[in-house]
Amino acid sequence: MGTPSPQAVLVLAAALAGLLAPRAAYGQPNFIVILADDVGWGDLGANWAETKETPHLDELAAEGTRFVDFHSAASTCSPSRASLLTGRLGARNGVTHNFAVTSVGGLPLNETTLAEVLQEAGYSTGAIGKWHLGHHGHHHPSFRGFDYYFGIPYSHDMGCTDNPGYNLPPCPPCPRRGAAARIARKDCYTEVALPLFENITIVQQPVNLSSLAARYAEEAARFIRRASDSGRPFFLYLALAHMHVPLGVPSPPPASGRGIYGAALSEMDALVGWIKRVADSHGKGNTLLWFAGDNGPWAQKCELAGRLGPFVGAWQRQRGGSSAKQTTWEGGHRVPALVYWPGRIPAKRTSHALLSTLDIFPTLVALAGVALPPNRRFDGLDVSPVLFGWSDVGHKVLLHPNSGAAGKDGEIETLRLAQYKAFYTTGGAMACDGSIGPAEHHQPPLIFNLDRDIQEQEPLDLASREYQAVLPAISRAYAQALEDIATDNVSVADYSKDPAATPCCNAQHVACRCQAPGSHAAVLDRRTERRATRLCL
Repeated sequence: MGTPSPQAVLVLAAALAGLLAPRAAYGQPNFIVILADDVGWGDLGANWAETKETPHLDELAAEGTRFVDFHSAASTCSPSRASLLTGRLGARNGVTHNFAVTSVGGLPLNETTLAEVLQEAGYSTGAIGKWHLGHHGHHHPSFRGFDYYFGIPYSHDMGCTDNPGYNLPPCPPCPRRGAAARIARKDCYTEVALPLFENITIVQQPVNLSSLAARYAEEAARFIRRASDSGRPFFLYLALAHMHVPLGVPSPPPASGRGIYGAALSEMDALVGWIKRVADSHGKGNTLLWFAGDNGPWAQKCELAGRLGPFVGAWQRQRGGSSAKQTTWEGGHRVPALVYWPGRIPAKRTSHALLSTLDIFPTLVALAGVALPPNRRFDGLDVSPVLFGWSDVGHKVLLHPNSGAAGKDGEIETLRLAQYKAFYTTGGAMACDGSIGPAEHHQPPLIFNLDRDIQEQEPLDLASREYQAVLPAISRAYAQALEDIATDNVSVADYSKDPAATPCCNAQHVACRCQAPGSHAAVLDRRTERRATRLCL
């Protein structure tokens, strides 16, 4: 992910100018969902005054509605994305932890995705960016309701590249033919290069991260133009590589501001601003754009991690370990969220409704005028009244599953009831200093009043009137939630692994390279790259 210069942005704008043609209005609205990766609540300037790198997102907030109590459905990649696309927690849809490069399975095939529902309703559907819900066989996005896919099948740190970018620990580039013995480093993938797919075909391996953001912008704009020209409404799911490591920036990195992270944040902001302008140019007022994060910052990446804002999880920090990504502290799942729909959604509005990425599925389905899939229960709500400013009431109860910290993956370990938040398990995630908070199980639960203690510093005294008054309601809500899940139509994901499932365009080449070492594939145009593709599935 290289950060483009102003000149590069102008070149990209000129190249895409032909895509900016007006489109006709439709009865069914278009939908663009932009999901940022590992972004902090405080990484949005509209949320946190110290952040100066997001003028386009701040403009989006000013022209739409900003949600300040908005949460990801899980605090790590695969479960969060599965919940967004199904409206169901991992305890229901089966996706409780991340899929691997060698994963055979993915999001269970009996789960219905948002793309499948909208495709059936006549929408043109596209997914661009990170998938991470299974890439082998029919788990690939091309078989999950998307007419078009362009992106990386999992996180972009799950494969080597020739320009590794910035990570902690630093990772080496892909090995080349005749290279010396490979350097094995903890947390680094060195054997297989990171693949870039167009539909079911690998078009580049390894991916050129320095041009990835521009290519995502180009493909998103092309998809919008094609869908508009077709006369059909469209659904675009744009899952960005930002702000997940490795971060790519110009060399040398900027010396001012927030350095490497700030430069990458500026790049993400420019990309979102560009997509907004493209959408507006194809009929302003016809498209709902929803921006959110998949989970909070990855604290163990230190200066390469985002800002939590006020949601620091002070109780956990005092005991060691992270209170961000993977955890059920606010910093792990409270994420920035904006919705923009000119003429339909109020501008300059801030909503305090308790909302979640779980709500995207049922809300967009309702706005498209179609029914939810039968024979299953949903954790998300149709929150269109909140979007339109008719209400500011969201969830009464919101569940937070374990996402790789202490406890069993996917298990409901924290519950939000109004302003109260109850923890049944804490600890287990690594902080920047390498500490891992001790796993602790709490029965009765720790309860925080977020209205008074947004930093989650001091739980209510068990003997206090307030604790004794709220505990019965929390206990009932928790028991009812577990019973509701236990009696639902629950799926089970296949987490088995097989090296044969690894995406590889040419197993005869070192690291599965598609091009000979030293080639200039990263700067070739799309037609040239297509001539060098290999079928993956």
